[in-house]
Amino acid sequence: MVLDLYARKVVGWAMAPTMHAELVCAALQLAIAQRQSTPGLIVHSDRGSQYASALHQALLARHSLVGSMSRKGNCWDNAAIESFFGTLKAEYYHLEKPDSIDTLEAGVHDYVHYYNHERIKLRLNGLSPVEYRLRSTA
Repeated sequence: MVLDLYARKVVGWAMAPTMHAELVCAALQLAIAQRQSTPGLIVHSDRGSQYASALHQALLARHSLVGSMSRKGNCWDNAAIESFFGTLKAEYYHLEKPDSIDTLEAGVHDYVHYYNHERIKLRLNGLSPVEYRLRSTA
């Protein structure tokens, strides 16, 4: 998942049975395609090997993005996305209990749409991430 920290909107995501560099690059490429990123945009991640990989670093460089990783043992750069995953699990996964990978993927797709377009957040003045971004850019 790639989360826009300004509006807390999911702007890119990808799923696979295992976590690898191609997976995180696919999510980031979707985010880049959806958003006009300016050179120097900071992309926070944890210190996983997928994010430190040459493939991911080349993608960042190709789009003039700046990778940012916390120091070892420091989780602050990752807190926002971990919070999102906690919400996803509580509001979708534990309630629906998908019984196949296809059902899980379709459910996550539907949840991300709901989260971005309908689910209100108090820190966004009671607006959904999409509504918040639209009002702030109007």
